[in-house]
Amino acid sequence: MLVKFLVFKLWFSARLDFLVQCEAIIKPSVSCALYQLGRRVESMVLPLELLQQLKPVDFPNQKEYEAWKRRNLKLLEAGLLLHPHLPLNKADAAPQRLHQIIRGALDKPIDSGKNSESMQVLRSAVMSLACRSFDGSVSETCHWADGFPLNLRLYQLLLDACFDVNDESIVIEELDEVLELVKKTWGILGMNQMLHNLCFLWVLFYHYVVTGQVEDDLLFAANNVLMEVEKDAKASKDPEYSKILSSTLSSILGWAEKRLLAYHDSFHSDNTESMQSIVSLAVIAAKILEEDISHENRRKRKEVNVAHDRIDTFIRSSLRSAFAQASSFKHDCPICDDRIC
Repeated sequence: MLVKFLVFKLWFSARLDFLVQCEAIIKPSVSCALYQLGRRVESMVLPLELLQQLKPVDFPNQKEYEAWKRRNLKLLEAGLLLHPHLPLNKADAAPQRLHQIIRGALDKPIDSGKNSESMQVLRSAVMSLACRSFDGSVSETCHWADGFPLNLRLYQLLLDACFDVNDESIVIEELDEVLELVKKTWGILGMNQMLHNLCFLWVLFYHYVVTGQVEDDLLFAANNVLMEVEKDAKASKDPEYSKILSSTLSSILGWAEKRLLAYHDSFHSDNTESMQSIVSLAVIAAKILEEDISHENRRKRKEVNVAHDRIDTFIRSSLRSAFAQASSFKHDCPICDDRIC
């Protein structure tokens, strides 16, 4: 189940009919590598194994097959060269060698047969980078998709499976089961509960925004997850997490402030229910960012009431905006009488 889920979401379209068609192709190949060869999924570089296991006859036509191979090669490039788990050593020739192999394979299709020389060269270059460790020893766990921010992007794609493929504003009924399945990828993607909470917050928020901001349940759920993120932020001392946290919350806060700094324009009788959640998102995000800055600067900042200050700002800004609009209407009105207006 884990392998099927990983492969489907990483390399194939979300069209349900195509996924069903691909299940018969992918699952036996990966199962062969996992079970018949006695290997754990953490000890494999899945794109490499798939390149070697699948053949042109497994695809509708040669064009589909070649496009699929190129996607796998680009994923290897992203995970091992562009966003590696460990920084690359400039003195090491392995990254340059893999880059040349991948570039050459993208220009001229590589022979992916099990005994082909080109595939053996590719495997050697990939494994030399994927099995690196901090202490210089050869790791039993392959690191090919756990470098930032590639792993976060892949994980967000997996979380998209929580939404109906025909209506992305609707969360599927099997949400809990899918989340349990997604969490099984943590070892491969280098994720943990804190990063999961942050990614899930973003996915809920993103789906609310891009689907027309009509499903308030998504906004409410995002607000609940943000409360968990607030707890995580207080406990975390990881600078990498802090960067991701700051970037994510800054985007959410910026979106919320655009609606709250002139809330008379943003909220009407048909959408006032969402205002409470948006205010909560803005206040909690601002509070976390304020505390994160204090922690980063390693000094105690003057105690401030973030909630009070933000809401006061929203009210004053909205009143100024409403007053400016009223004044503008007065001056633009061709039949305006100063004694009336």
